[in-house]
Amino acid sequence: MAQPFLTVNDEPITLGQSLRYLQSSGKLQSFLGEMLRQYIVDKELTSRENLNINSSAVEQAVINFRLERNLTDPQAFQQWLESNQMSYDSFHQQVETGFKRESLKLSIVQPQLEAYFQERKPFLDSIILSRIVVADYELVETLHRRLQEEEARFEQLAREHSLTPERNVNGMMGAVSLGSLPDTLKPIMTGAAPGQIVGPLEIEGRWCIFRVEQIIEVSFDDPKLKQRLQNELFERWINEKLKSLTVKMQITD
Repeated sequence: MAQPFLTVNDEPITLGQSLRYLQSSGKLQSFLGEMLRQYIVDKELTSRENLNINSSAVEQAVINFRLERNLTDPQAFQQWLESNQMSYDSFHQQVETGFKRESLKLSIVQPQLEAYFQERKPFLDSIILSRIVVADYELVETLHRRLQEEEARFEQLAREHSLTPERNVNGMMGAVSLGSLPDTLKPIMTGAAPGQIVGPLEIEGRWCIFRVEQIIEVSFDDPKLKQRLQNELFERWINEKLKSLTVKMQITD
C-alpha cells in the first residue's frame, strides 16, 4: 500500500492522488515547472565548487530576517520554525542556499550582462511625448503649417483640436518605452531631440503630430536595472536548460 503524502482530517492522500488533484485544477504543469527549475539549479550548484559564500553575510541575513519579523525571542523563533515545518538547521541551509543561488546567477550572467544591456536598451529607454490627433488630413496639414510658422503654440492646438484625452493636459502623453512605439514611429523617434516636431503621420487611421519633450536614457550603472537584467538573463539560462531535459512522469498510487 502506498504511503500517504498528506493526511487531511485523518484521511490519507497519496502522492499520486495529490498529483491528480493538481492535474484537475490545471496547476500540475506549473508545479512540475517549478520543481524542474529547482532541479536544474540544484544540479548546477552541486557541480560547482568555486562558489564563494561569505559565512558572515549568511549569519547577518539570519539576524536581519529575525529582526524584520520580530522573531528575536528564541521561543517565538522556535514556534515560527515549527509552524513552517523547519528545524533551525534547515532554515539556515535555506538562507545559505539563497546566497549560493545568487552567486551562481552572477557567475552565469556577468560575462553577458553588458552586451545584454545594449540589446535591451532600446526597450528600456523612454521618451516623453505630446501629441495632437485628428481625423482629417487637411486639418493636420493646417495645424502642422501653423506650428512650423509659429502662428500657434502646440499646447493651444492640442487643447482645441486633438481627439484624445491628453487634450486636457496640452497633449502630454507622458513617458513611453521607445521599443514599444509603433513601427512607423520608432525609427523617427530614435535619436530625436527635445522640442522636435514629428509628423504628420497616419497611425491607426488617424493623423498625428508629435512633439518630443524629453529623452530618458537608462544607465548600466543603475543597481535596480542591473538586478532586473541579471534576473532576466538567469531566467533565460534556466529556460534553455529546461528545453534540454527529458522528463517522464507516472502518476500511480
